Amino acid sequence: MPAPTRRSFVASLAAASVAAPLAARAVPPRREAAPQKILVLGGTGFLGPHFVRAALARGHTVTLFNRGKRNPKLFGDLEQLKGDRDAGDLAALQGRTFDAVVDTSAYVPAHVTATAKLFADTAAYYQCISSISVYAGFGERPGSFGEAAPVLEVSDEVAATVTTIRQSFPHYGAMKARCEAAAEAAMPGRVGNLRPGLIVGPGDDSDRFTWWPWRIDRGGSVMAPGDPDAPVQFLDVRDLADWMLHCVEQRTVGVFNADGFAGPVSMQDLLCACKCATANPVTLTWVDEAFLADNEVGPWMQMPLWIPREARGTVDNARAIAAGLRFRPIADTVRDTLQWAKTERGGRPFERTGVPAEREAALLAKWHAAAKARAEQPAVR
Repeated sequence: MPAPTRRSFVASLAAASVAAPLAARAVPPRREAAPQKILVLGGTGFLGPHFVRAALARGHTVTLFNRGKRNPKLFGDLEQLKGDRDAGDLAALQGRTFDAVVDTSAYVPAHVTATAKLFADTAAYYQCISSISVYAGFGERPGSFGEAAPVLEVSDEVAATVTTIRQSFPHYGAMKARCEAAAEAAMPGRVGNLRPGLIVGPGDDSDRFTWWPWRIDRGGSVMAPGDPDAPVQFLDVRDLADWMLHCVEQRTVGVFNADGFAGPVSMQDLLCACKCATANPVTLTWVDEAFLADNEVGPWMQMPLWIPREARGTVDNARAIAAGLRFRPIADTVRDTLQWAKTERGGRPFERTGVPAEREAALLAKWHAAAKARAEQPAVR
């Protein structure tokens, strides 16, 4: 069975200058903006609540539109309109006016077309939360991907068969790209298409990032994957939410990669930040890619955030930074994610990500035995 690629992992979970900000930086406060009426399509999952709280804290009025099935008691004091985009039920939105629409559930192009057209004559701004998975070849080859890089495509015939969110998952990246185009076609010049990478932080139950703070907090000898200096990118959900709101307030239009950081961050930087967040003794043992491959340890699912060298792509986030994207210290993300995992995650086992403890110990023993055998071999003269 082939090892899962970064793209296949993203799709399956859809059914996320010098070393990055490891210390706080002083940044100017956001400028005050006039209160706005904001419609959030979704709003009760992982990203949505962080955006809603940020908008309320800035004095905006927020209305939610969703099926009312996920976290139905959340935001009980807000106006919550019920409907189902999969079923074409948008009746609750008819005749309503909003200053801005934030689409956190843009998976099906037809859904985006329908909602954007509803507000094409009234709303000043439509924000579509897309994904860096739109890029052709991302997660499958190395390189830096800017906003102008080619995106995935899917035939009109296949696209026509996608009418529900679940049906979009096998074509996740291509459907996201079509959602961007659908929004722009319905409201030309008034759309912000934001392409986040791996979104992490408190509330992230995908375990793609959470496993590392949790595993290292357990202490002991930790198997660290591949090159210590391999680049990693992710974005704290609260930083994304704050920037989304900034874009709403500033009417920021165009396409933007929303990913970390303001400088390179390595896997070693991340794991050392996790190590500093625990009082338990920890030893990082770096094992090379060949050993991982020989022992069928896969990237992303078993070794979260690890990308093999031949597929190590990164995204260029310069445009987003110029448009106001900011990053909190990685140490804060690690600390808060670990605290959330301990108090609110519920003690669920890590079944989708990470290497089970017994297998990790066996692999480390194998690695050390091989290293000892190599060391004991007589020198070749």
